[in-house]
Amino acid sequence: MGVEVGGFFGLILLILNVWAIVKVVQSAATTGSKVLWIVLILLLPVFGLIMWLLFGPRG
Repeated sequence: MGVEVGGFFGLILLILNVWAIVKVVQSAATTGSKVLWIVLILLLPVFGLIMWLLFGPRG
């Protein structure tokens, strides 16, 4: 019993995750921090995106 993400919501989530990863790469954070955020966003798409929005690197 897993949570399925599909259709329009899945597309929006994919776009937001790609946007978040691009913002992480463009940030002034250290390389290790960038890698950690990217892995978190990729492994936990919904939770990782929310965590990045709240606590992620700025700039």
